[in-house]
Amino acid sequence: MDLAYLPSPSTGVLHLGPVPLRAYAFCIILGVFVAVWLGNRRWVARGGEQSVIADVTLWAVPFGLAGGRLYHVITSPDAYFGEHGEPIRALYVWEGGLGIWGAIALGGLGAWIGCRHHRIPFPAYADAVAPGMALAQAIGRWGNWFNQELYGRPTTLPWGLEIDRAHRPSAMLDIATYHPTFLYESLWNIGVAALVLWAAGRFTLGHGRTFALYVAAYTVGRFWTEYLRIDESHTFLGLRLNGWTSVVVFLGAIACLVVSARRHPGIEHLSCPKNEAGNERAGEPRLDVAVKTGGGDAPRA
Repeated sequence: MDLAYLPSPSTGVLHLGPVPLRAYAFCIILGVFVAVWLGNRRWVARGGEQSVIADVTLWAVPFGLAGGRLYHVITSPDAYFGEHGEPIRALYVWEGGLGIWGAIALGGLGAWIGCRHHRIPFPAYADAVAPGMALAQAIGRWGNWFNQELYGRPTTLPWGLEIDRAHRPSAMLDIATYHPTFLYESLWNIGVAALVLWAAGRFTLGHGRTFALYVAAYTVGRFWTEYLRIDESHTFLGLRLNGWTSVVVFLGAIACLVVSARRHPGIEHLSCPKNEAGNERAGEPRLDVAVKTGGGDAPRA
């Protein structure tokens, strides 16, 4: 018997009396906390107010959850509205199924509303939370491990992931180990976070360029893991829908990097305006734009 494999959890739910505690939800919540913590540190380092990142995130998270679920349901409708589908299960977010593209799109809308409410520049907020979002995705992917979902093709590699028979594809019931794409993407996202933090400290990445770099780097890894996955998905010209989405989003992110660098070569510096007595007035952040284009003492993204 070959023991060289990664085991899957026997369950993703812990019951506290009648209350189910789901690992998938905990992974998402932990990811959000990490993103807020790191985003807040970066925001304050640039002169922003302490609580703003958390306040804006309260707008972004519910929008993001709704967008992620909506994208998943739209791109996988048969499971909910097909011949044997159950429409009510479209609301069962705890069972997995959150599309990152929808989460970023609607989450971005929620963040934009929050930024408008707090009178802060949306691109600066996006730059502050970018590496934290990559780490949040790295943590959130472990929810797929607990749910035994979104794994890749069969493999005999030592790090192959053992999937319980009940969670295997019907055509592969006798195959036990598969590529752990959740682990691949989690490790890739950690690398993306490290890349973004390094680049933001090395170069002048303001006005949304830090966020654009995060998106571009993420899509490269997502294209690769999407190629390995075998869960049901719509295809176009032989490529999975999410693969095409990765290509389009990557090109859009690169375009944003180039256009932003040409139009806004500087970087924003955030600070709170002072009242007549010379004291900082909390809750009223001000945007100062540093036009310095090199390294040195310019505020970092």
